[in-house]
Amino acid sequence: MTFFANTLRLTHSATLQMLTAAVAKAEAMGQPQCIVIVDASGEVLGKIRMTGAKFLSLRSAFAKAQTAASIGAPTENVPEIMRPALSLATQGGITWLKGGLPIRIKGELVGGIGIGSGTGDQDYEVALAALVAIGADLPA
Repeated sequence: MTFFANTLRLTHSATLQMLTAAVAKAEAMGQPQCIVIVDASGEVLGKIRMTGAKFLSLRSAFAKAQTAASIGAPTENVPEIMRPALSLATQGGITWLKGGLPIRIKGELVGGIGIGSGTGDQDYEVALAALVAIGADLPA
């Protein structure tokens, strides 16, 4: 019987690198964003609300990051039939809004990133830029 496992963890350096890359991408597209990065257990490692980003979007960015970390998939992959029940059961903690991506390193889930304040496509692009910045696995 095995009692312990070696696991990868995001470091503060990775978190800062991801935040920096996400902010740069959002600035380049001219869309201020809320950016939240969580570890594999959903705990916040870093977040920022860029000047001009919608303050309520910080909540949706957090939900996106936690959802992506929890399901290990992009947030829009939450099955449509499950959406109302999951939202109710988690008091809005699970979302299917586009812009949440899992953070995987060599296949191992290490966290999630959620972006909010732009369109779903803008949010997704900013999240993708953060993954690229640390060499994380890209969604299929």
